[in-house]
Amino acid sequence: QVEIFAKKISDTFYYGAALVAPVNWVTAFEMLKKAIIDNKIKKRLILFLDEIPWLAGKRTDFLAGIDRFWNTWASRQKNIKLIISGSAASWVINNIVDSKGGLHNRVTQTIRLLPFTLAETKRYLRYNGIKLNNKQITDIYMVTGGIPFYLNAIDNGLSAAQNINKMCFSKDGVLVGEFNKLFKSLFSNADRYEKIVLALASKREGFTIAEIAKKTGIPMGGNIAKYLENLREAGFVMNLSPYKPGKKGSHYRLSDEYSYFYLKWVKNVGQSVLNDPNSQYWELMENSGKWKSWSGYAFENICIKHIPAIKKAIGISNVITTEGPWKYIPERNKHSQKGAQIDLVIDRNDNVISVCEIKYYTGKLSIDKKKADELMNKIRIFREKTKIRKSIFLVMITTEGVKKNPLSTQLIDNTVTLNDFFS
Repeated sequence: QVEIFAKKISDTFYYGAALVAPVNWVTAFEMLKKAIIDNKIKKRLILFLDEIPWLAGKRTDFLAGIDRFWNTWASRQKNIKLIISGSAASWVINNIVDSKGGLHNRVTQTIRLLPFTLAETKRYLRYNGIKLNNKQITDIYMVTGGIPFYLNAIDNGLSAAQNINKMCFSKDGVLVGEFNKLFKSLFSNADRYEKIVLALASKREGFTIAEIAKKTGIPMGGNIAKYLENLREAGFVMNLSPYKPGKKGSHYRLSDEYSYFYLKWVKNVGQSVLNDPNSQYWELMENSGKWKSWSGYAFENICIKHIPAIKKAIGISNVITTEGPWKYIPERNKHSQKGAQIDLVIDRNDNVISVCEIKYYTGKLSIDKKKADELMNKIRIFREKTKIRKSIFLVMITTEGVKKNPLSTQLIDNTVTLNDFFS
């Protein structure tokens, strides 16, 4: 890497002339400094270092070299801009953004590269010539998330199910072995991060940090809080507290679409499926009970990630809110009581609570007497157990909306559809 760096210096400043290879990063950055001074560079000069976690391996003096270069000279040159990046987000945060050493408080701007939203995913696919409707794009999003590298594997002329089958359930599918490489490429102590993700995949509501420690065997004093923060920064988990009026508490849940999909579907798929070039495994699995359970959770996570779009759709973009799921489980000795679960509660500062029922459903959802009673029972238990006095509005979040009938008109205050996520 040091030799390649020196070659770049030669190409940029000395027309490719051979240079004496530096022995370490300290001398490499001194070579750069000398080149800039020798060439009397006055116009803006950008130094862009990509994947610095791998440049700054444990046995290199990279951090010492860049620290010395920047603090003793480059930071005082008004025409020099230093940009560093890396996919191992935790390393960048620990060693650069939150540095306790020579780079402490030196960062002037951070750019956190987030996955695409659904709307951005559609624009990206359209740019690549992929013409799928919103439902098909959402099906793909529930497998890939908004990761451009994964989206690049989508082929034109194939349905969402066919593309998923090709990527995840064929021998050379791009996402078949991705999970096993993912954590090793992003984190040291990769096995501990995998343990946490495996634990979170087992319960859709997620766990407290104490529950995660118990389930994984990682002690509370064993950096588990740091592991969780690194996973959150890298986009694998979200910190979403259950709705409890007047109380605070952190719950972590798995939010990375690909990881959850892999653990639920790809990890234990048989070799006979992967080796069959004519396999239609995913097409056959759609609408199975397991598919409905998985898609419900995956769509729930998508809704949580797109709360701004939900708020816009129901006309409260500028209203301050807090959000979280809610669940009531009756005590064991109270058999006469019924439990209740609400997918998403949006507590608004305009004296209203929006209770959201989330359904990933093909076609328009129909509200019959049984479903209406179930929804009214949820709201009744929610009000009774939370002691909330605010007005409660019922919001239905579905793929294509709700069929209008006397029950739906009377019961539902707002409807959000997939189209609202793409606007």
